[in-house]
Amino acid sequence: MAALDQIAPAFVEMAHRIVWCTAATTDPRGRPRTRVLHPIWEWDGEQLTGWIATSPLSPKVHDLAAMPRVSLTYWDSTHDTCTADCVAEWQTSEEALVEGWRRFAEAPEPVGYDPSIIPPWTDPTALAFGILRLVPDRLRVMPGSVMTAGEGQALLWRL
Repeated sequence: MAALDQIAPAFVEMAHRIVWCTAATTDPRGRPRTRVLHPIWEWDGEQLTGWIATSPLSPKVHDLAAMPRVSLTYWDSTHDTCTADCVAEWQTSEEALVEGWRRFAEAPEPVGYDPSIIPPWTDPTALAFGILRLVPDRLRVMPGSVMTAGEGQALLWRL
């Protein structure tokens, strides 16, 4: 099993290159729910934290209230995949919303974008704008070459 400092940079590189992931939650009745989301990841050398700009008015609010966990999987056409299983927490203070908006607006493309392009997100205090903070407790990074050519190295980390 890889150490976090080995896998986190590889995870961030792959996730930020692929950009979009399938995110799974579990609804209050135990049924899985998936959607496509666009997280940003920050690695400070010790802690990996993910951030998702999303609506606090969506069905995932009820899912996360019942089970505050999300699993995110990225995939591209070369079969590169990476997965993060995380504890998810809504950030509700005005300061956290403003910081979350800034994080997405100032990040370099392709992960950065202007959140105001998504109606009805007019600004960080818009009722429909929310920020989820993700703290992973399991990461997996698997280059597609592991599957297609038997080369490369799959990495796994668990808290």
